[in-house]
Amino acid sequence: MQHLSAEELLAQYASGKRNFSEINLIQANLFEANLSDVNLQQSNLQEVYLPYANLSNANLCQAQFPAAQLGNAKLDRADLSEANLQNANLSRASLRYTNLKGADLSGANLQGADLYNADLSCADLRYADLTGANLEEAKLDSVQVTGTNFYRAKRVDLSKAKYDRTTIFPDGYRRDS
Repeated sequence: MQHLSAEELLAQYASGKRNFSEINLIQANLFEANLSDVNLQQSNLQEVYLPYANLSNANLCQAQFPAAQLGNAKLDRADLSEANLQNANLSRASLRYTNLKGADLSGANLQGADLYNADLSCADLRYADLTGANLEEAKLDSVQVTGTNFYRAKRVDLSKAKYDRTTIFPDGYRRDS
């Protein structure tokens, strides 16, 4: 796995390169970076700092993002399928139409995130915080939500999710018995 500094990545991206699959960017500072349409598939982005970054339409499939900082990032239409986002901060991130199938979001902070029409099928959301998140039209088939906090989340349909008594449902949410 090739290691790149944040400066090297941004310079190569500015020159037109988009394919950076399987690179190592551990703890890179990419605050406010514009990386739309980038390919970081299977890359190591552990503890990367990406607040306010633009990763729209990015290929982040199977990328490793544990403890990454992605608050307020724009990830619309990105492919994060099977990505590891354990304990990542995605508060107020825009994840509209994003593919999160099979992603590990356990312990992630998704407070106020916009997940409109996102596909979270088979994702692991155990103990994640989705307080105030927008889940309108989100696909939550077979998603794990044990201990997940949905307080004040909007338009949540957990009818096909796997939850238990530790799941915190939005106010007024009706569970089928």
